[in-house]
This record gives sequence, C-alpha cells and structure tokens, in this order.
Amino acid sequence: MYYRRLRDLREDHDLKQREIADLLQTTQQVYSEYEKGIREIPLHRVIVLAKYYGVSIDYIVGLTDRSDPK
Repeated sequence: MYYRRLRDLREDHDLKQREIADLLQTTQQVYSEYEKGIREIPLHRVIVLAKYYGVSIDYIVGLTDRSDPK
C-alpha cells in the first residue's frame, strides 16, 4: 500500500515525520495518519512528495516498483 512507501521514502532520507509535515504544510499528526493508512493523502500532497523525493507518483502509490520518474 502507498502508506508503506511514504514511510520508507521518509526513512530512506533520514527524515522525521515533522519535517515532511512541514514540507506538506500540515501537522505531524495528519502526516502520521497518512503513513498509517488511516487518512487518504490528497493528490496535491503526493505531487509535492514525488517532486521532493525525485520519484514518480506511480511509485509512491504502488503502481510500479521503479522509482525513476521517467
């Protein structure tokens, strides 16, 4: 599921939930709910994360295992 990718990407970049929440202009609690799959992440935030991490949206949502955005 996509929420596992969110956590894995964040941890692979040695970031805290608070840092990503700040990037997304939300609270750490809301971001934590995205990672746990409790709350759906809005598309505009997925786009921000894809650009930030340099991966494709398809990778984040689990449609591909290729992280390369091209």
